[in-house]
Amino acid sequence: MVAEASLAYSMDALKRIDPSRRGPVLSDVTQGIAWWLLPPTLGDELDDVHTITVHRRGWVLRCPPVLYPVRGRVWIERPDGTGRLTDPVLLGAALGPGGGPRLSAEAFG
Repeated sequence: MVAEASLAYSMDALKRIDPSRRGPVLSDVTQGIAWWLLPPTLGDELDDVHTITVHRRGWVLRCPPVLYPVRGRVWIERPDGTGRLTDPVLLGAALGPGGGPRLSAEAFG
């Protein structure tokens, strides 16, 4: 699954989610969009977050190579081969209204 959000909101969200808890994030700097890679088991965790568009199975995301940008697309958080993906609950909290609900620091690792 992929969550699409504005690049500006995504940059703010990156500050709110500990690096050890983030999965790959791709951006298109020419369009001001970012895509967060999410677990395929995503349920309704992001349904109420209006700053996100969730793309379901079958939607194609054109990705550049990991080490360099192509046509304005660049990895903000590179895939590292571990299979780690962003937790949708943390993403929703970071991108929700006003940055989402204020979770305790422990929630973010």
